[in-house]
Amino acid sequence: MPALCRDCLTEFESGARCPACRSPRVLSHPELFDLSIAHMDCDAFYASVEKRQNPELADKPVIIGGGRRGVVSTACYIARIKGVRSAMPMFQALKLCPEAVVIKPRGALYAQVSKQIRAMMDELTPVVEPLSLDEAFLDMTGTARLHGAPPAVMLARLVKRMQDELGLTGSIGLSHNKFLAKVASDLDKPRGFSVIGQAETEAFLAPKPVRLIWGVGAAGQAALEKAGIRTFGDLRRWDRTDLHARFGSMGDRLWHLARGQDRRRISAHAPIKSISHETTFFEDTANPDLLDGHIWRLSEKIADRAKARALAGRVIVLKLKRANHRLLTRRLSLREPTQLADRIYRTARELLDGVGDEGPYRLIGVGLADLSPADGADSSGDLLDPQARTRAAAERATDAIRARFGKDAIAKGRALR
Repeated sequence: MPALCRDCLTEFESGARCPACRSPRVLSHPELFDLSIAHMDCDAFYASVEKRQNPELADKPVIIGGGRRGVVSTACYIARIKGVRSAMPMFQALKLCPEAVVIKPRGALYAQVSKQIRAMMDELTPVVEPLSLDEAFLDMTGTARLHGAPPAVMLARLVKRMQDELGLTGSIGLSHNKFLAKVASDLDKPRGFSVIGQAETEAFLAPKPVRLIWGVGAAGQAALEKAGIRTFGDLRRWDRTDLHARFGSMGDRLWHLARGQDRRRISAHAPIKSISHETTFFEDTANPDLLDGHIWRLSEKIADRAKARALAGRVIVLKLKRANHRLLTRRLSLREPTQLADRIYRTARELLDGVGDEGPYRLIGVGLADLSPADGADSSGDLLDPQARTRAAAERATDAIRARFGKDAIAKGRALR
């Protein structure tokens, strides 16, 4: 059976230890050198970057997130042993792990490290589909001739290089389609490398819970359980027409996934559907000045990302969560796409004014949707606002100043609220 040492990358026949370096970190599988669809997921990425930056945190539980009213962005594996999970309310996380070191997210730092990892992946294949800063699909089909080694070897080399050069670890899932590659990458974290071959697919999936299906949340799982579907084996017993009648178009997808079939291609140019940012307050608030300041800062972040990707959006979205967790969402379509913070802010503020006295709020978010290339965006201005062109010119000038002297070189007064 083909085998690979994950430490020295020696290829050999099956064995418990590497014949070259005696490492027990051996990967063996009948289809090991035949599969080419992979998913790479960094291990506790934000927390790992922070530990790399500050070695004193190496043996301490680390939580990345906001204040006590915020939520956990991610947590290191030491904190996860105590039960801390992503999206958990911070107060609950600190009850489980009171000794944890809490660090506010540093998006710019994480994005910089993500670019270094992406550059390493781009050296392996031109077909890389990022899902976020810390995970991506890779299609390694046809790359063996280029690298003189099968995809499994190059993927093991990738995570070894990440650890040696960046001080970060990642887990690999290798299979014959996207769905199974992502499932595989979660099987043995951290520092995992798992393989799901074609021959074993249905037997592997049969006892697994349907919550493994990417995109099936708590509500979807409840709907499946109501139909008596808890495992892939249960799902496979359903006729395709019955699944479609019960779950609509999702039923067809479920029928294919029950058999480990996924025809989606990995795309290096998957379109971004929206850009959004949100913040959770330390205390519920209805203070108009405070809300206004947050809308401006969120709008600036969205505009910065849109400009960096040469995108513009036609739909502005405002998201509010009340103290009782009731979620309010408001949307407004513009006459033409925009990427300007001023336009995003003014529209989001208009949406907030239209909500009325619904506060206090525990969360506010702003989004830009219906994205398209930025060519021609913000060209006509606002006929009802003669100062719009002047403010747009000022924003472009501000962008140029920040590009030359740094992001903090100039700021609006409302950003200090």
